[in-house]
Amino acid sequence: MRDRKTIDKMVEVSLDDLVRFAYYHVGNRTDAEDIVYEAILRLLEKVARDLVPDKVRGYLFRIVYNLCRDHFRHRNAPSVSFEAINLPNLPDDVLDNEEVDRVNGLLDGLLSRELEVIRMNVIDGLSFVEISQILSIPQSTAKSRFNSGMEKLRKQYFTKKPL
Repeated sequence: MRDRKTIDKMVEVSLDDLVRFAYYHVGNRTDAEDIVYEAILRLLEKVARDLVPDKVRGYLFRIVYNLCRDHFRHRNAPSVSFEAINLPNLPDDVLDNEEVDRVNGLLDGLLSRELEVIRMNVIDGLSFVEISQILSIPQSTAKSRFNSGMEKLRKQYFTKKPL
């Protein structure tokens, strides 16, 4: 077993992000916490087989991602929209409700694969290396989906006027 304290610290630091990530997929906090717990158990099994400590965060997110997909398949649970994610409280003069609704509407117009990569990068703070590992896609594909989605958002945001 390699540096167990480093691994334990990485799990502790990533815990809130993992629960938020799982919650986004399953829409239920209890289920999300159960999934993260299961992921940690699986990680500990992997640690016994010499998991490299610097791969822990990506490996945990990959496990949670797979468990969420399994949960969705087995229970047919709906995916949660961006609106359900806890966003930081911003002052009214920064973003009003109309603006938030407008941005959410623009996000709904993205392809799901673009939205997933943008959400993972912006909301979950994952790097493109981590995203590529979690989604089992090349890093260049993760970057391409991010750039494509962001370009669509920019164009729509600056060309469409709010109603």
